[in-house]
Amino acid sequence: MTGLRVLRVKVKPGARVSELAEQPDGSWLARVKAPPVDGRANEALIELVAAHFAVRRGQVRIRSGASSRLKTVEVLSG
Repeated sequence: MTGLRVLRVKVKPGARVSELAEQPDGSWLARVKAPPVDGRANEALIELVAAHFAVRRGQVRIRSGASSRLKTVEVLSG
């Protein structure tokens, strides 16, 4: 069965460790090691979300907020 999951993610680039955690309000907090330069933090976010949900990187897409710390991310599973 194919499903689409939409996540609201707040990204904190330049962190000491990369981690993804669900917040009490249902949003997600992503800490990524990569700096917010040349899209590296976005790529790190995609890799982190893909690993967390056990999907390929191609199944994760930033729908909005590519240049913002608050992003909407789609995860296609199935």
